[in-house]
Amino acid sequence: MALKQISSNKCFGGLQKVFEHDSVELNCKMKFAVYLPPKAETEKCPALYWLSGLTCTEQNFISKSGYHQAASEHGLVVIAPDTSPRGCNIKGEDESWDFGTGAGFYVDATEDLWKTNYRMYSYVTEELPQLINANFPVDPQRMSVFGHSMGGHGALICALKNPGKYKSVSAFAPICNPVLCPWGKKAFSGYLGTDQSKWKAYDATYLVKSYPGSQLDILIDQGKDDQFLLDGQLLPDNFIAACTEKKIPVVFRLQE
Repeated sequence: MALKQISSNKCFGGLQKVFEHDSVELNCKMKFAVYLPPKAETEKCPALYWLSGLTCTEQNFISKSGYHQAASEHGLVVIAPDTSPRGCNIKGEDESWDFGTGAGFYVDATEDLWKTNYRMYSYVTEELPQLINANFPVDPQRMSVFGHSMGGHGALICALKNPGKYKSVSAFAPICNPVLCPWGKKAFSGYLGTDQSKWKAYDATYLVKSYPGSQLDILIDQGKDDQFLLDGQLLPDNFIAACTEKKIPVVFRLQE
């Protein structure tokens, strides 16, 4: 599959690149960012996938987070995809910030309007890793996933739905129980329809209850003054309770 390089910038001895490609899963052009640390010049490195939150593109993490120094020091290839298909001319795709463009929610849509393009789950778990493994010096056996908010939800479900695929999963202020929060209800009803039993297949709190117990390290960081936490959008307590019940280790750090 042909990759078109959009940009390349030197950063902490490595290279921050952005590429575009024609996605088979999403039926549109997609961009993703990839950071190649200095170590990648001589050996295969672990791959760390970052999933961004609502309204984000592949640019948010690479321009705002300051992760490059740590990735350079630890020899990590960091991949940051976009958060949804773009420009698919679907009725309603640009009407709201929390649904459609920039809000793919990392599910494979089943509703007629969305099912052709909105397949972000298959894109980030299958198509993108295959693309990265084929084109960059990564070790496919050492792959992990992390993300923020909607992307934290994405990271958690990717790890829980694929035991053994990811070495670790970390989430910053993740949407932990989307079937019970306003964002999740809106997105899931739009992408997956009204049958709420289908929603649970993409809800970390439900997935952890049936997780078969392959070793998984879960880390969650949450700010206690986060307005979305106070508004009941994130619901980490529900996820932690489910993990505790299943005796699945989770490190939860509540930050000032």
